[in-house]
Amino acid sequence: MIVVAGEALIDLVPLGSSPGEDPARQSPGLSPLAPRLGGGPYNTAVALGRLGSPVSFCSRLSRDAFGEALLDGLRSAGVEVTSVQRGDEPTTLAVTSIGADGSAAYSFYAEGTADRLFSVPEALPAGTRAVSFGTCSLVLEPGASAYEELMRSAAAQGLFTALDPNIRAGLIPDADAYRARFKSWLPSTTLLKLSEEDAEWLGGTPQEWLSGGPSAVVITRGGDGLSAFTRDGGTYAVPGERVDVVDTIGAGDTVNAALLHGLSVQGALSPAAVAELDGDGWERLLRFAARAAALTCARAGAEPPYGAEVGAV
Repeated sequence: MIVVAGEALIDLVPLGSSPGEDPARQSPGLSPLAPRLGGGPYNTAVALGRLGSPVSFCSRLSRDAFGEALLDGLRSAGVEVTSVQRGDEPTTLAVTSIGADGSAAYSFYAEGTADRLFSVPEALPAGTRAVSFGTCSLVLEPGASAYEELMRSAAAQGLFTALDPNIRAGLIPDADAYRARFKSWLPSTTLLKLSEEDAEWLGGTPQEWLSGGPSAVVITRGGDGLSAFTRDGGTYAVPGERVDVVDTIGAGDTVNAALLHGLSVQGALSPAAVAELDGDGWERLLRFAARAAALTCARAGAEPPYGAEVGAV
């Protein structure tokens, strides 16, 4: 079982002009917004379920209509939800803007929302082998401290831990304090995944991060592919899969899921086993992740692919 811990939210995605709408009534730069199920950890859990991995989601969802829709989306993807906490507070909203190249930017409405009040569960689901963390849930208090405690506890139990900071700079009030906190997570991290942009914002190198604790660091470079760096000095890279990009929403989350699924398929979903993965194993894993991410980019919104679409690791 792979547990994904972190936020679920609603992405409000631009659709363009509504049919029949008077152009004179539109404000410049604005377009109708459609709600889409989202949140980095949520997308990762859904992607794992679609790929065929046993997966559980550990979070706190609102009892409002958005929260119910998020819960239904998890169940539809085959995600186990007994670790989902519930609350009467509203669901977090993320207003999305799409650039000319398909890249996505976000503005968050997260004050007083349900997922910020997450508390550490008494226990993880039976058979848990790995726990994945990341994004807003490690920034917004008081939930961030609870997720951090869960991360340290999982690592202390010898579980595989995956971390994707997925930096949202607008949510981070003190960049230096966050960077220091990020470094404090490294001893409790088995696999660190970053985008190029995240790596630049954090201001470190794979070698520096590896010295802090992880067995491996994976850096995504958009359409240019992925690279992996291992503690024993290995460096592996694959090109991106070429597709007509609709948008990049959920692409990085799909990479997270594909890496975890692929490691599980290869019998490497443990701190000891991933450290022994050879070059061929890493290249097959990265190519699998690149294919999965490309399929997500070819669709509107966070719509990760199913296992049959991606093929074998």
